[in-house]
Amino acid sequence: MFALRIYAGPKARQHMQDHGLQPQDVRVVPGAAGGPKGLVLGPLDRFIFGDWLASTTQPVHLVGASIGAWRMATACLSDPVTAYQRLEDDYIRQQFEVLPGQKRPSAARVSEQFVQSLKDFYGGRVQEVLQHPRYRLHIVTSRGRHLLGREHGLRTPLGYLGAFLTNTVHRKAMGAWLERVVFSSHGAALPFGTADYRTRQVALDEANFNPSLQASCSIPFMLKAVHNIPGAPPGAYWDGGITDYHLHLNYASELIAGYPGGAGATGQNDLKNPGLVLYPHFQKAVVPGWLDKSLKWRHGATHFLDNMVLLAPDPAWIKKLPNGKLPDRNDFLRYGTDVPGRIKAWGAAAAASRQLADELQAWLAKPDMGRVEAL
Repeated sequence: MFALRIYAGPKARQHMQDHGLQPQDVRVVPGAAGGPKGLVLGPLDRFIFGDWLASTTQPVHLVGASIGAWRMATACLSDPVTAYQRLEDDYIRQQFEVLPGQKRPSAARVSEQFVQSLKDFYGGRVQEVLQHPRYRLHIVTSRGRHLLGREHGLRTPLGYLGAFLTNTVHRKAMGAWLERVVFSSHGAALPFGTADYRTRQVALDEANFNPSLQASCSIPFMLKAVHNIPGAPPGAYWDGGITDYHLHLNYASELIAGYPGGAGATGQNDLKNPGLVLYPHFQKAVVPGWLDKSLKWRHGATHFLDNMVLLAPDPAWIKKLPNGKLPDRNDFLRYGTDVPGRIKAWGAAAAASRQLADELQAWLAKPDMGRVEAL
């Protein structure tokens, strides 16, 4: 049984039929929110960024929200294979002190610990990320508006209730409560269209790197919002997955005209080779926003993803992992004080996922279009 499933939008599938899947064709790599689910993508990240993409010279846009932002920033470090292994090890072994009478640690405590984790991980190395010669990093955050403009014990729950109700009617209308703010390195243009949702872009620099990455991972009510990020509009910033859970963005609008952000890489538009979005993901569905998780009618692919090649674990393979599922945040409650038990389960899932990278490497060496399914 194969562990890896390969999905492709119609333009991506046609491109692979004509040219195969070559690393020089990749223009964008997204990284989804999803917390511990991203652990199964570690071996794919190490192969893609440590080997496969490393053999090319074209600029590549890395777009990430929440844990996906951390993964994409890690790709920009000078030794990504070692950095990804550390990220996996640190993430698996994280633990939070729970005070007597509490089921979970306070948001303030989790935020405090996460801030220190980022300092330890990227300490002295932020410039490696910002000045990477090829990768343009885009960190997605969600900025609160009106009631959500500042974190508050009463206003914040009411604001998110309003966002939930508004989003149920129309996703774009949720922009009255939350807007997408993207922090981008190299002064790079966004590699996706922004007509779908209220969007701002801010230059990523040394001063706002850690705060923006912290904000992108700050799940409401589980972590504290990050306020007043340097260089960005004032206000409260939360997890980028709220507005863009799986980054169902309009990549096609930019890629279809050639290299994203302009013709700088090729000198001209190339309609025969418009570039591909390579998406290591933990499932087939690319869900637009976190509040869309229960809205199944928004889980299908749209023309936004026409140029996407998505790599995901087979659902039947997932059932063979510990507890018959991907690691997730509920495991903190499932295992409670049995921290060694959770670490063992997560470690086993991460180890098993090496099969995903092995199968991708084998498929690239001998492509079989029969394995490529419609996205």
